[in-house]
Amino acid sequence: MTISDSTERQIVASLATAFAHPVRAPIMRRPDEYGMAYEGVRFASEDGTTLEGWFIPADSDKLVIANHPGPGNRYGFPGHIEPYNAMVDFEVNFLPDYRNLHNAGYNVLAYDLRNHGQSDSAGGGVMSFGLHEYQDVIGSLRYGCRRLGIDNSRIALFSRCLGANSTIIAMSKHPEEFQGIRALIALQPSSFRPVAQALLSSQGVPDAIDAFDLEFKNLSGFNLDELTPTPYAKDVTVPTLVAQVHHDSSTHPSDVQGIYDNLGATDKKLHWIEGTTRRFDGYNYFPENPQLMLEWFADHLV
Repeated sequence: MTISDSTERQIVASLATAFAHPVRAPIMRRPDEYGMAYEGVRFASEDGTTLEGWFIPADSDKLVIANHPGPGNRYGFPGHIEPYNAMVDFEVNFLPDYRNLHNAGYNVLAYDLRNHGQSDSAGGGVMSFGLHEYQDVIGSLRYGCRRLGIDNSRIALFSRCLGANSTIIAMSKHPEEFQGIRALIALQPSSFRPVAQALLSSQGVPDAIDAFDLEFKNLSGFNLDELTPTPYAKDVTVPTLVAQVHHDSSTHPSDVQGIYDNLGATDKKLHWIEGTTRRFDGYNYFPENPQLMLEWFADHLV
């Protein structure tokens, strides 16, 4: 069936708007529901944007700082309820991640990136695949050090998708902020072009990428090819584990392979998540299979 020009324009406009100005998802679960005491916290991004999160204390001086994919938040993503099930029809829940980390002896700081969850809006509400959000990573690191009275040598980072892009870009732009960081897990970092191409193909308009690029630029001020962590990855020297759904229908494995190959770290590992084509299964991977995560942090944050 041939799609009309007007239908194509509607698809392009709808997808571009959904990514440029993502709808905020609610925070559906809290740490106390999983047996963890916690404190709601607020702190400033590098540019002064107010971010909100949870601090989950442990009896140690070791800290894991966690952020999230877009359009989710520190809790995950409520794909099991309307209208969020239009994107994915199951729940992503990060609370088991935090419980597993807490039980292993880590303090946990989990926070909402700008324009997500309960953090403030900034940059016109635009999601920029890390080009603005990198400042939030720096703010979280400064807060974590100040909160526990520690330096970076007691900190590891657990960064997911948009958060992984943001972390990679932050490490490139401000390497001085990350001196001494012990380890990074980057779950499903991604360039935007292959994501957009896959989505357009799934909607029956694979040749609309140029129209999408223009529409997104009109909404956000960014071209598709600007929105990638690949050129920044060479400046990431922290021991880094990258994990990715191998046959992710929302992107192409060559993109993640390229990001990984470009990492400047000599201590790095790429873990392919098999048995699914659904990207959001990757976000539930560590909550359901924590051993690799716990081993990576235990080996590097001693």
